[in-house]
Amino acid sequence: MLNLEQIARLIFGQLESWGKTAVILVPNLVVALLVIAFFNILSRYFRRLVVRSFGRFSNNVSLINLTGTVAQLLALALGLFIALDVLGLEKTVTSLLAGAGVLALAVGFAFQDLTANFISGTIIAIQRPIEVGNIVETNGFQGRVVNIKLRSVVLDNGAGQTIEIPSKDVFQKPIINFSRTGLQRIELTAGVSHLDDLAKAQKVAISAVKALPFIRKDKPVEMHYKGLTIDMVQFMVWFWIDPTKNDATKALSEAIKAVKQAFRENDVLMMFPPHTYDLKKRANESTAGTQS
Repeated sequence: MLNLEQIARLIFGQLESWGKTAVILVPNLVVALLVIAFFNILSRYFRRLVVRSFGRFSNNVSLINLTGTVAQLLALALGLFIALDVLGLEKTVTSLLAGAGVLALAVGFAFQDLTANFISGTIIAIQRPIEVGNIVETNGFQGRVVNIKLRSVVLDNGAGQTIEIPSKDVFQKPIINFSRTGLQRIELTAGVSHLDDLAKAQKVAISAVKALPFIRKDKPVEMHYKGLTIDMVQFMVWFWIDPTKNDATKALSEAIKAVKQAFRENDVLMMFPPHTYDLKKRANESTAGTQS
C-alpha cells in the first residue's frame, strides 16, 4: 500500500512531466495561435478579393456574397487544420473531417427545411430566375423583389409591408416575372346597356384607353364582349403597361375613369350590376307605353 510520500512523489512526477511537455509545446502553441490569427485576417481579405473579382463579371449580389462567404470559411478551415498539424494533432484533423461529415448528415436530417431552403436559395442565386428590383408574382403574392437571401426571398407588396417567402417555395412553385419582358396585361371588366350600339361602345372604350400616357404603344388595346345578362352586355378591355414604371392598380383605376368619362360624353351607359338603374331602358319603356 502506498504511503503519503509515495503518492506525493507520483503526483509531483506527473506534474513535472506535464510541465516539461507544456514547455516543449509552448512554441508550437504560440505558432498555432499565430497561424489561426493570420488566417483569420487573411480570410477577410480573401473574401473581399473574391467578392471584388467576382463582381467584375457578375452583378448577381446574392451569388457574389455566397461565393465570398464560402471562400472565407475555406480559408479559416485551412488555417485551423494547419494549426492542428503544428501541434502534432494529425489524428485530430482526420477525426474532425470524419466528424464534420457525420455532423453534416445529422444536421441535414434534423433541419431538412433549412437545408432545402439553403440549397434552393443557392440555385436561385446561380440561375437568377428573379433579381432585386424585379416585379414578380409567386406563391400568391405580387411585389417588387427587395432582397434575395439564401433562406428566403423578400418582396415589397407596395402596401407598406414586406413579404418573406422561403426560398424552397419560390424555387418549387411557378414565378411570374413581369420585369423580364417589361409587359403586364391589365383587364378592365364592366358592361353596357342592351340598348347601346355595341360597335360604338367598343370604339369609344378603345380610344379612351389608348389616350392614356402609360399605355404601351407597341401593344394593342382590345375590347371584347364576353356575355349577356338580364341587365347588361358584359365586356372586357385589355391593355398593356410596363410594370417596372407603372403600378397595375393605379393603371386600372385611370382606365376605368377614362372609359366612364368617354361613355358619358358619347351617350353610352356603363352598367354595374346589380344596383345600376338603366335610364335608357326605363325611358324606352315609358315611350312605348305612351305610344300604346
